[in-house]
Amino acid sequence: MSGLNPNLTESWRAEVAGHAIDLAWSPDGETLAVASIEGPVSIFSRSGVLLQELPGHRFGTCTISWNGDGSLLASAGQDGKSRVWEPHSGQERFAVEAGSAWVEHVAWSRVGPYLATGAGRKLNLWDADGGLVQAYPDQPGTITGLAWKPGQKELASASYGCLAIWSPEVREPLRSFSWKGAMLALAWSRDGRTIATGDQDATVHLWDVRTGKDLMMWGYRTKVRELSWDATGRYLATGGGPSATVWDCSGRGPEGSEPAILGDPGETQISAVAFRSSGPILATADLSGRLRVWRLTGIRGDRLGKLNLEDEITQIAWHPSGRSLAAGTAIGTVVLVETPWL
Repeated sequence: MSGLNPNLTESWRAEVAGHAIDLAWSPDGETLAVASIEGPVSIFSRSGVLLQELPGHRFGTCTISWNGDGSLLASAGQDGKSRVWEPHSGQERFAVEAGSAWVEHVAWSRVGPYLATGAGRKLNLWDADGGLVQAYPDQPGTITGLAWKPGQKELASASYGCLAIWSPEVREPLRSFSWKGAMLALAWSRDGRTIATGDQDATVHLWDVRTGKDLMMWGYRTKVRELSWDATGRYLATGGGPSATVWDCSGRGPEGSEPAILGDPGETQISAVAFRSSGPILATADLSGRLRVWRLTGIRGDRLGKLNLEDEITQIAWHPSGRSLAAGTAIGTVVLVETPWL
């Protein structure tokens, strides 16, 4: 393993109200939103100054999402609502009833004024003023993941037994793929050709969106919730065990190939994986607080840097510039790590 900078350095550290359940950079990279499982949503400047603390959701916040120009931040929580905020003023712009007591998924489209919410089996689409655009048919099971196709107005949803793709223009799915199992997470490749799902039965599926052909990878120790594609769509990083597993999806794909295994099998469970927006640079985090940065070359991963936060890391997110990395922990610590040498 190489060591350009074996020890990552903290730029700043802050605290939020509790367990950091989600964090996300605004598209321009000027602000970082951090959602606490206790409810509040904190807005920090790039330099770590607390700019706003939004009240979030009574009984707890589940997730957050920025709109395309960073003027609005959506949150979802355990009060049956998705709320949309103006983060610079701290004002709530509107709230919508999403159809179930727990709203676990919310996702803004980056190419149109569309906000998708997933609550139980209810999948709804709203405009930027809170108007209902589509109330899609109830899903066959609880919605476990939502993701917009990069650069397109197509939305993928995952639930038990079904992966479906939707359009704002029509109520019925554009395409749907059946599989008798529980999908826990999904991620589009950056070129939009492939959707990956992490599954309850300790597998990962790859779906070719055009043909519907799927490929399954197994051998994971636990269910898989952690997924990240690199910018080219070549590499897919996954959790599901004490090491990060990275598949090379170039050429004929990963079928029959050996993945890169990043980490020590004796370590604790991987809790987050995130590729940088450019280059084959991957960040990984685990339940013991280890944060690491890797460079992928073929099926080899070289560790470029590391930092031990000592507490369970729950979320990580690269700054849009790719020169820093934010991490949140189970006790509410938020850390920014600088990586200017990348």
